[in-house]
Amino acid sequence: MRTQVGIVGAGPAGLMLSVLLRRAGVASIVLEDRSRAYIENRARAGLIEQWVNDLLIEIGAGARLLQQGMFHDGIFLSARGLLHHIDFRALVGRGVTIYEQKEVVKDLVAKLLDDGGEILFEVSDVSVDGVTTDAPVIRFRHRGEAHELACDFIGGCDGFHGICRPSIPSGVLTVYERDYPFGWLGILAESPPPANELIYAHHERGFALFSMRAPTLSRLYLQCAPDEDLALWPDEKIWDELRRRLGGSCALPQGKIVQKGVTPMRSFVVEPMQFGRLFLAGDAAHIQPPTGAKGMNLAFADVVYLSRALAEFYQTGSAAGLDHYSETCLGRVWKAQRFSWFMTQLLHRFPHETAFDRRRQRADIEYIAGSKAAATALAENYAGLPLD
Repeated sequence: MRTQVGIVGAGPAGLMLSVLLRRAGVASIVLEDRSRAYIENRARAGLIEQWVNDLLIEIGAGARLLQQGMFHDGIFLSARGLLHHIDFRALVGRGVTIYEQKEVVKDLVAKLLDDGGEILFEVSDVSVDGVTTDAPVIRFRHRGEAHELACDFIGGCDGFHGICRPSIPSGVLTVYERDYPFGWLGILAESPPPANELIYAHHERGFALFSMRAPTLSRLYLQCAPDEDLALWPDEKIWDELRRRLGGSCALPQGKIVQKGVTPMRSFVVEPMQFGRLFLAGDAAHIQPPTGAKGMNLAFADVVYLSRALAEFYQTGSAAGLDHYSETCLGRVWKAQRFSWFMTQLLHRFPHETAFDRRRQRADIEYIAGSKAAATALAENYAGLPLD
């Protein structure tokens, strides 16, 4: 088998990379170890920045997004029983859209296949070789047979637990990481959301997030221990705690809980994001706390930069964009890490914190609520920094 760019992973990053390359006249094949049904139904949060919303529409993968996506002009901060609205549209002229990641994946899979692209699902024993040469190879098994995919470049879009990053020799990458002393207990409930936009709640009992997946489907989170035992959280206890942390700032409709789970939190970045002709993108290169809502958006930024660099290479022979891929991506990645950390420390309770720490958090929230400059900085980062 032969193609120009071999892509490992059919998550948002890998699919978008293949779609963008095809638009630029560059051939690619996507390899995925899960089934199509699995990746199209894997539950993940879905908040997309304005530029991503516009990109999906531009490439012809936005028809369902326009019908089903819930556009938000801003967010609410809840503290001491009060709601403070941060109006992104008024402050920076942009907003965000709630549209589940699995729906984005469905749209990209359909777009790629409709355009004649190629995805091989349920591959196994994937490995990469020769990435420091001009003839890298991806080896894998598909339908019981061994295959080799010869290519010019490899897109490592296979997530945090994938094979691409570990295939880079020890000592090449510098790893930056932080583990957090808490996680999020998340539920999906058949109930209307408490507000028409997301509510980020600061409370002495811990952080809470009130969001939505549909007009009658809410996604709600509570700060908890990273190894929280779900058996200790019957449904009624969860609703009681959510009401406490919302602090009376608005009513919380209650409905049937249809999904429940705990998500640990971490920050992780590797530098550089490339080794020879292997280029890492998305979760393969960086993880950030969900407080900043940057995961899928950063992955798309990576592959936009990578697709441009690859198109430049094939159209002009220049490798300048490829040589600077890591540097270009990491500038945005670290700004996203900074913002995710800012939102996390602003809203969560930390072990061993003092009364001083809690008063400082309260002052931060009051400053954002009362200062146009502070609110604008939050809005600019949350709605998405310019891509260029």
